[in-house]
Amino acid sequence: MLHFIVRALFAALGLWLSARFVPGIRVRDTETLLLAAVLLGLVNAFIRPIVFVLTLPLTVVTLGLFLLVVNALMILLVSALLRGFHVDGLVAAVLAAIVTGITSWIGHAVLRDAGF
Repeated sequence: MLHFIVRALFAALGLWLSARFVPGIRVRDTETLLLAAVLLGLVNAFIRPIVFVLTLPLTVVTLGLFLLVVNALMILLVSALLRGFHVDGLVAAVLAAIVTGITSWIGHAVLRDAGF
């Protein structure tokens, strides 16, 4: 449970950075930001694996670059489900997926070094 909370905090940091630096990403308040991070974690745990399997041939053909689109679609889904978290379109979602992905990657490295 602690691992999920820490990962959600890194996702929230990534979404906050996205809202701050990516045009087209808006978050109403801190509570919405934290809810978006938790919802993104749940969407990535349950829906993303299904989408990943369905788009596997396209992912292989594009040498994995299509995963950026899959991640962007997960962010767009969270935006559709959560009032107060708004993403203007696919380009903004792809940029947010890059920022959030880098932040989560750094967070995973920190957690691994800390023994999580």
